[in-house]
Amino acid sequence: MIKFIKATVKHADDLGLVHASSWKAAYQGIVPQSYLDQLTAQSRAAFFKKAVPMSKHAFYIAYSDGKPVGMISFGKARDQELADDVGEISALYYRSNVWGKGYGRQLMDLAVRQLKEQNYKTVSLWVFEQNAHARRFYEKYGFVFDGKKEELEIGGKKLTEMRYHYQIPD
Repeated sequence: MIKFIKATVKHADDLGLVHASSWKAAYQGIVPQSYLDQLTAQSRAAFFKKAVPMSKHAFYIAYSDGKPVGMISFGKARDQELADDVGEISALYYRSNVWGKGYGRQLMDLAVRQLKEQNYKTVSLWVFEQNAHARRFYEKYGFVFDGKKEELEIGGKKLTEMRYHYQIPD
C-alpha cells in the first residue's frame, strides 16, 4: 500500500534518497556519469533541508511498506510568461525498483487534484528531451509538448529541456 505525506524538513533524508537514486537510474546516459556519481542521498538531503522550508512549491513523499519510493513538488508555474492559472510540477521522481507499478501516476494524480483545488486550470512541467521514458509517461497522462525548449548545462554537458502542458479537466 502506498501512503502520501506532505513533506517537511524532517523528511529531507527520505527526499534525498529518492532524488539521488532516481537521478542515477533515470538520467544514466543522459546526464554525465561523473555528475551522477557525485549525487548522494546525503548531499540531496542537505539540499532539501534548505529547499523545503523556503520553496513556494509543496513537496510530497510517497511511502510503500514504510520505505520512501517517490516524491513530487508542485505549485504556481515559475515561468514568468505563463498565466496566473498555470501550475507546475517542478519535480516528479520515484525509485527505479517501483517503476511500472503505478506510483508515478498516483503522485501525478495527487498533484493535479491539489492544483485544481487551488484553482489552476493548466499544469506545466519541464522534461529532458532525451528522457524518452519520462516523456512517454507524461504523454500517456495527457501532457502535450507546447513548443518551448531551453538549454541548460549539467556536469559540462548541454541538455535540452522541453515544456509540456496538461489541461486540468473540469
